Amino acid sequence: MANKIARLVEERGWNQEDFARISQLNRHTVRTILNSDAKRRLRNATVSQCSEALGLTVNELRTLPLERLLPRMHGKRPADEALLKMLTASATLPELTAWLERNEERSAEFNAGEVDELLEMQKPGGALERLGVEQCVEMIERRRRLMAQVRSIAGTEYLELLEQVVELVQCKLHAAKADAGRRLR
Repeated sequence: MANKIARLVEERGWNQEDFARISQLNRHTVRTILNSDAKRRLRNATVSQCSEALGLTVNELRTLPLERLLPRMHGKRPADEALLKMLTASATLPELTAWLERNEERSAEFNAGEVDELLEMQKPGGALERLGVEQCVEMIERRRRLMAQVRSIAGTEYLELLEQVVELVQCKLHAAKADAGRRLR
């Protein structure tokens, strides 16, 4: 496990100090993980913090082979073939079907929630018809990138600043909804 973590940390380009800060583990623990002979068994809490820092679940870190995890360190998730087949089979809107055929690599990036969202958008009068497939997919991809950035920031000393920004945006949304509600009355 320690060797796998060390290789993933190396793939991210992090040094010991970076990994200690991002994972919120003490430097001695990080040094032991990154320089170990893999003889030491890691505590569950340590594995959990490592997996979170690396953007993985504990189950993925424990069970998936290194060759499947390495692409994820660069933001690439391995394609879920069953999910792609389900999306292709369930795509009833011709524009969505054509887009999927033209964009195999981008299609392979969709997770289950995004697939469900796309399929919901293809209903008559839905967002895919109104906005177009490309614009809807770009929105999903932008949100995915933003969430990855938020997860990355959340593991740093800027967490408090992130909370303040999110709270500010939430207040603005709440105010806009309240204004819209008053105008409807």
